Amino acid sequence: MDVFDDLLGGLRAEGAVFGRSVLTPPWALRFDDAAELTLCVPLSGVGWIVPGAGARPVRVREGETAVVRGPEPFVFAADPADAGRPELLRDIRCAEADGRTGTEVERDLSGGSVLMAGAYRVRGEVPQRLLRALPPVLVVPDEEEDRAGCAALRDYFRARFTAGRPGRQIVVDRLLDWLLVCTLRDWFDRPEADAPGWYRAQGDEVVGPVLRAMHRAPARPWTLAGLAAEAGVSRTTLAKRFTELVGEPPLTYLTQWRMARAADLLAGSPDTVAAVARQVGYADAFGFSAAFKRVRGVTPSAHRRAVGVDQVPVFPLCPGYPVKA
Repeated sequence: MDVFDDLLGGLRAEGAVFGRSVLTPPWALRFDDAAELTLCVPLSGVGWIVPGAGARPVRVREGETAVVRGPEPFVFAADPADAGRPELLRDIRCAEADGRTGTEVERDLSGGSVLMAGAYRVRGEVPQRLLRALPPVLVVPDEEEDRAGCAALRDYFRARFTAGRPGRQIVVDRLLDWLLVCTLRDWFDRPEADAPGWYRAQGDEVVGPVLRAMHRAPARPWTLAGLAAEAGVSRTTLAKRFTELVGEPPLTYLTQWRMARAADLLAGSPDTVAAVARQVGYADAFGFSAAFKRVRGVTPSAHRRAVGVDQVPVFPLCPGYPVKA
């Protein structure tokens, strides 16, 4: 298990309607349901993402995929000026989508702009670590050398829209998940991304194995010597290299990672505090509670009361919903 797998593992798109929209200018779609992530995929044509608070509009064309970090609302419009025209704005709220069957789709996808969009509600501390590393809006173009990989999904989406075969919903849901992962991975590999240290360090021959070991077995009673053995280096070499690349010492990173996992376990399961403690590497509830309060500022019990013990994190919301103009 690597860091990226862990942070994306809870993101799922399922249980929402999907469809297609041929948009003829002028048009403006306001996404205002407070989703933490929204994926925008023009299957044809071009549009502009207009964030709130006076941020600069961002153009997205066919052959590109955009991810917008919420929960602030934003507008996807034919022209940036259209975002300021109330008579054009159409509100898109994924939470109000009902049913799984999707809308009837036309066979011809030509003409105007065709938009595929999926919104994700992200709950939990683990995926929030990923969200904090993202800019408000990112755009990733298809690369020629990737035509057989993630870029090929665009053509497959078009085929799914014009085919009434059984299982269409689940196919589109899972394709959106795949496209989201591909887009974020490709973004972090781009020079302008300013990827966080934990992402860049995954490929390092010293730090990479240590990060994977921590994420694979957080409950193991790790010491600096044990982590250094995973990399085949001395404790001094590991501590220096890890801090340089990740920005904090290895045991500090391990504690932060354990507490993020613990916060999600406390919020999403009825396990006792002692049971959660064992799952993240603490032999007893007392030591775990002291560490949790030091890192999170509240006790495990207080955290659980704040979120509700029966409140299981819900990650997905509305993949590929129809926005027909």
